[in-house]
Formats: sequence, C-alpha cells, structure tokens
Amino acid sequence: MIKLDNITKYYPSPLGEQYIFKNIDFVIPRGNIAILGANGAGKSTLFRMIAGSEYPNSGKVTTNLHISWPVALATGIHPQMTGSENARFIGRVNGVKNLNEFEEKVKKFAELGPKFHLPVKSYSSGMRSRLAFACCISIDFDVYLIDEVTAVGDVKFKSKVKNALRGKLGEANFIMVSHNMKEIREFCESAIVIDNMQLTYYADLEEAISFYQSL
Repeated sequence: MIKLDNITKYYPSPLGEQYIFKNIDFVIPRGNIAILGANGAGKSTLFRMIAGSEYPNSGKVTTNLHISWPVALATGIHPQMTGSENARFIGRVNGVKNLNEFEEKVKKFAELGPKFHLPVKSYSSGMRSRLAFACCISIDFDVYLIDEVTAVGDVKFKSKVKNALRGKLGEANFIMVSHNMKEIREFCESAIVIDNMQLTYYADLEEAISFYQSL
C-alpha cells in the first residue's frame, strides 16, 4: 500500500504559488495501475513523490513497499562514474547481496559493450537510459514506476524492455505513466486519473481511459 497523507505540492512562480496538489488524502492500492491526466496535471510530480526523489511541501507519502525509481529516467546515474561503478553503487544502495552477479546482469542487459567501463559523462542520452533501466529491472522491487517506457533506446532495445517488463508481471506491480493507450492496456488493469488537483481511482481501466480521453 502507498498512502498520501494530507499532501500539498506547489512550485513558486512570478505569479505566486502554482499548486499541483492541495490537501490530498489517498491510498494507492496494490495492482498494475496507470496514472492518467492531461499535460501538467501532476503525473510526473506524483511519480517523483512516490519514488522519494521529490517531497511535498506538506504532508507525507508512506509505504511498506520496495519501490523503484521511475524506469526510463536516468535518475541517480552519476556522470563521473563508469557504468560499472554506477551499477555497483546502485546495487549496494538497494541492498543487492551479490554485486558481481548484479553488475554482470546489468552489463548484459544494457548492451553497452566496452563503454560500460567508461565514465557515464561520455554516454549519449540513450545509453544513460539503457544503463538506468538495466539497473532498475535487475533489482527485485515490489513496485516498478514506469514512465514512458517506449522512450528507452532504439526499436530493438524497446522490444527488449517490454519483454523484461512482461517477465515481471505476476511477480511485482507496476505504476505506469504513458500516453500510449496500447501500452497502458497491456500492462495495467486499473487507473488513477488526475484532474483539477484531484485523484480518482478506477477499478475499470476502460472507464478510466474513457474519462481521461474526454478531458
């Protein structure tokens, strides 16, 4: 369970505080859940707060689950470290017991070749995303936060990403943001729609998609 307890989130601007959420109490249930909403509704902000990479201005997010960082984003990748060093650091932070095995798994999945041992600052954005995804999918999380999964890599690697996620179905849960309804339907069975700073849970995915598309 992931609980939002009296969450308020805003960003300062020349026009004053721009609120994303205000005094939100909400429980995100277990399951494979899509987060839907118009651009600027707060999907990415909610993702970052769930992941713990951003904090609300007031209130708190609590959970007893092991949650990934947003998959497809190169979050936590240090540019001065090599791919190998990043993998070992991420594994250590996330409690991976066999770091050698984890590093080899990441190296094989990311398909970076010899560049795996070069500093990440020399990588293209696609290579960074591949490294980040490989690190994430190689850890057994309870919940994977999946942000626009088709943004990762070329066509071949995108196919590999989807196959890896399919392999996690039944073992873990997904919370997914995507503008691709085909992907949403493939990986999710319910949804949360964000509209006018409010979160509404739909057990029926098609009902959620219909409402989202009417916004």
